[in-house]
Formats: sequence, structure tokens, C-alpha cells
Amino acid sequence: MLTETANGDSRLALWLRVREYAVPASMIETATARRHAGDWSAACAAAGFDVDFNLRSLARSHGRDLADRIRADLRHLAPDLLRWHMPRVAPDGLLRPDLTLTLARYGTAGPEGTEPVVHLVARTPPAWADGGQRIALALWDGSRSAAGGAGADPRRGSRPDRRFRLDLHRHLWDARRTDELRARSGADRPLGDDPPEPDPELAGALPPEHHCAVDRWAAEAGIVLRAEGRQSGSVTVRLGARQRLVLDLDLAADAHGDGDGRDAPVPALRIGAAPADGSAHALPVLPDAAAWVLPDLELLRAGAIAADLLHPLVAAALAPDRARAAPPRAAEPGPETGPGQPRHVDCRGARHRIGLVDGVLTPLDHDPAEVRREELLAALSGTPLPCLRAIDAAHRRPDCLTGVRERLDHGDVAGALAVVEGLLGPDATLRPGPLLDELEAAARRRITYGLFRAGLAGPGPHRLPPKQGRPRRGRRAG
Repeated sequence: MLTETANGDSRLALWLRVREYAVPASMIETATARRHAGDWSAACAAAGFDVDFNLRSLARSHGRDLADRIRADLRHLAPDLLRWHMPRVAPDGLLRPDLTLTLARYGTAGPEGTEPVVHLVARTPPAWADGGQRIALALWDGSRSAAGGAGADPRRGSRPDRRFRLDLHRHLWDARRTDELRARSGADRPLGDDPPEPDPELAGALPPEHHCAVDRWAAEAGIVLRAEGRQSGSVTVRLGARQRLVLDLDLAADAHGDGDGRDAPVPALRIGAAPADGSAHALPVLPDAAAWVLPDLELLRAGAIAADLLHPLVAAALAPDRARAAPPRAAEPGPETGPGQPRHVDCRGARHRIGLVDGVLTPLDHDPAEVRREELLAALSGTPLPCLRAIDAAHRRPDCLTGVRERLDHGDVAGALAVVEGLLGPDATLRPGPLLDELEAAARRRITYGLFRAGLAGPGPHRLPPKQGRPRRGRRAG
């Protein structure tokens, strides 16, 4: 029980860090304002998305009707909300690398009565090129290059992952459908209701702290089957690298619904073990978004996060009575001591202050001549004043280093620099140490990502070999 509690706390702590750093409030505000202004491409840029297709080229190659349908969806795409719900991996909560997931599917009129399907997809770079945590929007039609003629790099033409598909969960990215999140996540279900129980022989497959949305599996499996044009059958659920279950259900003959889960019947569910012969791999897959409890719902129910710290669209759906209309989230945190506020240092038996003067962190209770003498003494291997030692420590290893590192890891360079400038001043020259090392490493990762985007790094002839992934800092997944 103690191990399960620790694992559960670790999972909540992981998602709490993700919610704090991965999608900053400034990104949400800017992307939302640009989306409301009708500029979807600017909203994508504000949310850290790269667009790998051109709608004009798409209209020429696939017809104006398809281009208009995709443009209509893009106008309602909330890229900050999509980033909020993107799959992530432990231990740092970064975006799942090298992933292609479908956002929407479009049937097109093809030759001889065929109807090829074009996918609007979101792609993440491989782990060695994940600097900036950027996401690419692209079109996939089964060919080696993206539809529309742009971004035609074979390395970016991987098949969409069936396990991470959001075309059946448009409420996770489409601003027109966000009100469905409450029902689709099970937030409207009383906590006392018992979910369907698995077969007795699977008693150990789903431990009490499994975080599976078992109460929603029947309805979500029905949505998956209807998307495949079937009224009954089986759906597989992947719970781990080697653990799969099979959901068997028979929908009513008069089943109806448009795939959003609001009007569909909920049949009785039977949960069984996946056959050992591997035949379950051929079955439709229940998307991860439906297999697991929504992390935001877990955080709210555990009291680990306030509703007004969630994405405003998520908060409006999960906790409409507690969510605030504006501002969407709390203001960006500054240095732990407060930006622009003098800090106190015990210096030679007195209480001295250090603070920002002309954009540089400076001792306030020592005259310039004394400061120059002490700096010269330090250069000659002497021991400087405690005030100067405190300033040197702030340059090399400040108390806010962990927050700066988290922001850099999640691509929030502007937020990280704002914290540093609030602590050291906008005109400060950083000294060698862990803080400078983190900023330089983040810059190198962004360069590597640029080389990857340009096709100059990665697998292939005459390209730079991929670098090793970033080191883990001893964290464990939940």
C-alpha cells in the first residue's frame, strides 16, 4: 500500500509540474487572442507549432473543397489546448518524442470511386531534437511526403499512431467542442458509482490505483467501433509495454450518435485478457485519451491544483462553478524573492541589501570604491564581502535554478529569461556556473532542432549523426 501511495503521489507530482511549466499563461493568452482574431497561423506560432503545409498548394493538388474543410478546422484549432493535452513521458513530463497523431480525417474523391483519406496530424521530433518542445502540424495521406507539397521529408511521413489519435477526441483541441470534455472525461459521474469489474481471473490486472477510466471504456469503445463502421466487436486496450486487455461489447441495433459520445448508448462491458497468439494487435485500439483518467481531473479531485490554474477551456468544462473567466491563469511566477525587491544579506555583523541598479544586481550598502577593492581582492584569490558572495552565487547557482531549468526543458525560453532578468537584471553578464550551462545547453538544443527541421541532422547520408538524448535527473515516473 505504501508503494502504491508513493507511485500515486509521483504521478500527481509529475502532472503538477507539467501543468505549471509546459503551457505558460503567456502562451495561452497570446494564442487565444490571435485565435479570436481569426489568425490561426499566428496562434500556432504563439503556441510553439510549425506548420508543414500550404493550403494553396493543397487546393491545387487535392481540390478546393478539401482545403476549405481543413481551413475551417484550423480556424477553430486551439493550439495551446492541444499542447496542454499532448501525450507526455516520464520522468520530466516532456512531449512524447517521435509521435504522429491524427487530429482529423478527411475523405476525398479519388479515381475509380476510391476515397483516400487525408489526415491532419501533429508531429513531435525525436528525443535528440526536442529542443524547444515544438510541435509540427502536417498532412498525411499515406504517401512518403506530406499532402500539400510542403515539408516533404520522408523522415516526417510516419504513419499516425492508432494509440494516440485525437480525431475521436476533438474536444481536446477544437474550441467548438470543449464543452464535451466534462462528459467524455467522466467528470459528471458521481464518485460513488462503481465502474464495470473485470473478469475474476484479471483481478490483479487493474490494481486499485490503476488510473484507468474503466467507467468510460464501454462508451468510448462504442465510439471507436462506430468510427470503424461496425456496430459490435472487440477493442483492445494497451495498459503497458506487455499488458493488453480486450473489451467485448454489442451495441444496440438502434445505436446512434455522431462520434462525440453524447447520444450513444452505453452497453454492458466485458473485460477479458488479450489472446496470447497476438491476434489482439489486429483489433481497433482504444486511444490513450480514453483509456486513462484525465490528469486534470485527478489533480482537481486530489486537491493538488486550483481550477483557475488550469487551462481556461479545461477549467470551464471540469469545474465551471470554480473557474474564473479572466485572467485565464495565475500570473507568471518571478524569482522566489520577488522581482525588483531588495534582498538582505548578513554582512560583517550588519544587515545589508542587494538589489537591481541600472539593470544589474548590485550591493546597495557599499560604496563603489569598496566594491572595486573587494572585487580585486576576489580576483587575487581573496575572500570577498558576503554581499558580493551572495551576488556571485545568484549568478552561478541561484535559488530559482530549478524553475529556470524546468521552463527551458519545456521550451519556455521567454519565461526562463524573465526569471533570470528579474533576479540578476536585464543588463547582467552571467558568470560561469550551472545557470549559464543550462542556458547554453538550451541554445544548443534549439540549434539541433533547427538542423533537424532543415534536414541537416539525423539518419541519412551526409548528415550529422543524432546526439544522445538529454540525461534524466533521477526522477521516477508515476
